[in-house]
Amino acid sequence: MPNYKLTIQYKGTNYAGWQIQKNADTVQQRIAEVIKQVTQQEINLIGSGRTDSGVHAIGQVANFNINQSLAERKFQHSLNSLLPEDIAIIKFERADDNFHSRFDAVKRSYIYLFINHKSPFYNEYAVQENYIDGAFIEKANRLSKQLLGEHDFTSFSKKNTETKTNLCKVFDAHWRKTGNLTLFYIKANRYLHGMVRAIVGTIDNLVRTGSNDDIKSILAKKDRNAAGIAAPAKGLFLYKINY
Repeated sequence: MPNYKLTIQYKGTNYAGWQIQKNADTVQQRIAEVIKQVTQQEINLIGSGRTDSGVHAIGQVANFNINQSLAERKFQHSLNSLLPEDIAIIKFERADDNFHSRFDAVKRSYIYLFINHKSPFYNEYAVQENYIDGAFIEKANRLSKQLLGEHDFTSFSKKNTETKTNLCKVFDAHWRKTGNLTLFYIKANRYLHGMVRAIVGTIDNLVRTGSNDDIKSILAKKDRNAAGIAAPAKGLFLYKINY
């Protein structure tokens, strides 16, 4: 059967995350329902990974197989005309028959946004913090370097997650300031449940309070209580999937 790949953007504010759940409105469910409406077929929509409730996406990827050939540009237009305004298919294309959006992904990138003043335009997409300056960025980057490489990220994961291993390999993690915005960027092969928000919240707390703790010591404890409170979901974006 033909295999189709979707690149998706969504505002996660009104959804209980990506993955279909009972008694909850999710992005995956919305898209799958619209595909069924257009094709009159049930499909299994496979995402590159989960995003939590309230988390946004700039470059989520998904795929599905279907026993009919679809006109790509026309089908993309049909989906977007039926989807709510906070979900958009920005690319729709025929994929290799063996392509799997989750298992073929080798790197996944997230960004987290802070803004240094009240803004009606960024209220749903960034956390307001007016104390971030050059010294903050410098120390945050020193701490972030300790994330690089392969580590057990149990200390930065929600408890009781159903994963076979808590090992993740981080390729890049850094902070930078651009105008009124501060951006945290991280790229890894995989993530644990709540991992990025826990990392952001922990580094923010360590720098802001002048704590002597560091990321290495928190990782070594393998205890979620050793890390800080997770940063709010609204500042987090799934940025890009690399295959």
